[in-house]
Amino acid sequence: MIFPGKTIFFVILLLGSLLPGLSARAQRVQTREEYIDRYKSIAIAHMERYGIPASITLAQGILESDCGNSWLSMQSNNHFGIKCKRDWRGDKVYYDDDAKGECFRSYPSVEASYEDHARFLDGQPRYDSLFAYAPTDYRSWARGLKAAGYATAPDYAQRLVRIIEESDLYLLDRENGDALYSRRHASGIGTDEWFTGQSSVEGAATLAGEGIDYDNYRVTINAHDGYNVYRTNGVSYVLAREGDTYERIGKSFRVSARNLRKFNDVESSAQPMTGEMVYIERKRNRWEGNAMTHTVKEGETLFSLGQSYGIRTKSLRRMNKLRDRHAELVRGQQIRIR
Repeated sequence: MIFPGKTIFFVILLLGSLLPGLSARAQRVQTREEYIDRYKSIAIAHMERYGIPASITLAQGILESDCGNSWLSMQSNNHFGIKCKRDWRGDKVYYDDDAKGECFRSYPSVEASYEDHARFLDGQPRYDSLFAYAPTDYRSWARGLKAAGYATAPDYAQRLVRIIEESDLYLLDRENGDALYSRRHASGIGTDEWFTGQSSVEGAATLAGEGIDYDNYRVTINAHDGYNVYRTNGVSYVLAREGDTYERIGKSFRVSARNLRKFNDVESSAQPMTGEMVYIERKRNRWEGNAMTHTVKEGETLFSLGQSYGIRTKSLRRMNKLRDRHAELVRGQQIRIR
């Protein structure tokens, strides 16, 4: 015979054993839209700081964590499936992935996972080539991540692109992207139709650099905050005004001064001179035009050629097998640019 007091005790015991499972299941209701709203500001901030497209960051988070609902993301706040590697000194969890019981990084918060993801891509040499792509070129970023071995799934790039295009995440990669995305999802009209009405640029293809004559050194594509925005080799840049600093230019274009200096291959304390080209996107690894080489003129350097052609200085150095970025160039010397 079970007395009433014992009945209450067993009910409490039963509820106590069920609540953790109920709580875990309740966490699995997060939708893709809720996930985007919760983390898009972090993705945009990391785009400005590191140059990684916000659309790519969010698409990877959505795919790798199942919108924050996967076991790994709930147990470890790991939203990007980053494994421990030999240099990891933080907490760990073990999970069956490509092999049984693999070691994955564990974080104190989702924000810490996002920060580690940005540093992971920024600091690993095998991902260097990705930063030659514009932040608006999410398709190349997706293909590049797959090519660099970020994931083993053969259709990884296609999955990322599908998520980005289904959810209009590419809007977040553009200037005032948060507002563009929010207005688009509040308006209910077609994305391209709405964006065309909001922009002085004739459509998204121009922003991505498509249709540009790469053999034309200076193509004006837009104006912003008093700056004419030009494009060379598919990379956007402005001309520094009198008294400009990287900090001031960065504030106008939502790019950190640190990244501007990185994009322009200059030292951490450098400031631009009046009229100097300042790239607001990462330069490319080679010239995309028809020319194969450049004939050096008096006074030209690897740095000046890189700025003229929109090519990273270290890429020029590697193509031409020069050990020193400050190597002296001789008039008439042939320098490979692709």
